[in-house]
Amino acid sequence: MDDCLRACAAHSGKLVGSVDRRRVELAEQLRKLLVAWSTAGTGSPAPAPSGATALLKRAVKGTASPAPGISGEVLDALLAVANKALECGYDDELNLALVISDTALAQRKNSRAGWRLRARLMEALGDETEAVEAYEKYLTLTDDDGFGVRARVAGLRLAAERERELLDLLRREVPGAADHAGRPATDVWAQGLAAHTAGDRAAAEPLLVGALLAQAAEGAPVTDRQELLSQYLDLRTAGGTDLPALTEALGLYADLRRNRMRGPVADPAVGGVRWITLGEFRNRIAGRSVCLIANSGRVGTSGMGAEIDAYDLVVRFNSYRIDARHTGGRTDIHATIHKHGFNWDQRVTTRLVFGGMSGDWKHSLRNRLVPGAQEFLGDESLRWPVRNIGRLTGDEWSGIPTTGFNMLWLLDFLDVSPTLDLIGFDFYESGAYRLQEAMKQPITSVHEYTSEKEWVMRRARSVTDMRISLR
Repeated sequence: MDDCLRACAAHSGKLVGSVDRRRVELAEQLRKLLVAWSTAGTGSPAPAPSGATALLKRAVKGTASPAPGISGEVLDALLAVANKALECGYDDELNLALVISDTALAQRKNSRAGWRLRARLMEALGDETEAVEAYEKYLTLTDDDGFGVRARVAGLRLAAERERELLDLLRREVPGAADHAGRPATDVWAQGLAAHTAGDRAAAEPLLVGALLAQAAEGAPVTDRQELLSQYLDLRTAGGTDLPALTEALGLYADLRRNRMRGPVADPAVGGVRWITLGEFRNRIAGRSVCLIANSGRVGTSGMGAEIDAYDLVVRFNSYRIDARHTGGRTDIHATIHKHGFNWDQRVTTRLVFGGMSGDWKHSLRNRLVPGAQEFLGDESLRWPVRNIGRLTGDEWSGIPTTGFNMLWLLDFLDVSPTLDLIGFDFYESGAYRLQEAMKQPITSVHEYTSEKEWVMRRARSVTDMRISLR
């Protein structure tokens, strides 16, 4: 643990003055880590010297020594640092994430978040075999695959199979290539490229394919293998010879790339789901009473299950948790952010998936939608209501609108519901009440909860401890 914190301290110093947004966010997570570590042993904050690096070094030296082992708060802070480092994607940050991953799993061998981090890190480093092993370990520790890990594992395995098929095809097409498979791949590739440039295709082909085989034998990172395969196929495409074999090779390459990106899609039509527009959604809710159920601790002890189920439409969010006595048992509309897959397998009438970036939103729909789990699905006109329908810019609404606020704003904007009630909305004052797997998800600081609360209260017709009525 001390070695890990020293690595964090050293890295914190490297980030001073950085203008890279991802590294600035990493620096903030390092600051939170040092606060968590410095208070772990005493239960109260230690006096803060100037600078993040100074406080981290001070913690390592033992001025605020934690109790034996690692607290949950410190572990969460470490994993948050590693996840931000992974998002940076640079070699230095990946090395830091690797140190943290080793430390976290040494301290907590059954940490779900630790194993998922390990898997994502191994993917970034190009070690698919270890990535799959880590993902599988994660799956043994959870019942709620909210991050779509099973589909990810299936995609990686299928991509590896397609890569083997492609290399076998090339080995059969170019028998002399196997003679070079035991040599360094970079040397063989350079020789093949030189022969190709000189116009000697007969000499170039065995060398180029031999380099691909040598690279696979060396266990080169996935990104390196894909890059060389792409270059080789570009060279063959430019040559325009042996088109039937080239078509098969390109098909295998496209399949392996597609599966590495998003995994297999068993049912592209998603069970015949009906896409609905903004206008069609309006018609479906018009004249019906609606309640929105918060994922708050207050709801989990409310005893309001029967009252909730009495509304015409029950709306729930993201990783909602059902306890019929308190939360009610019915879900008519599931509103969720595209980034997580919690409850996407639960049967609902309508599912609205929100997301800021169109490409990321589409990618999530392809990967996460479960055929038959929804009858209606919001199309792109319903993708990001506050921004795309309301046209509220970052200047007008600085924070990223929550799933709940996007849904509430949409219902208020459409104004076709005679009753519009919010149940248990206390903006996380009573803590979160979610699926167990989602309880580790932090209540993120990117949202403007205060602004959302003010917006709600300005429009409230009546307010009780459990119910806020807007209509």
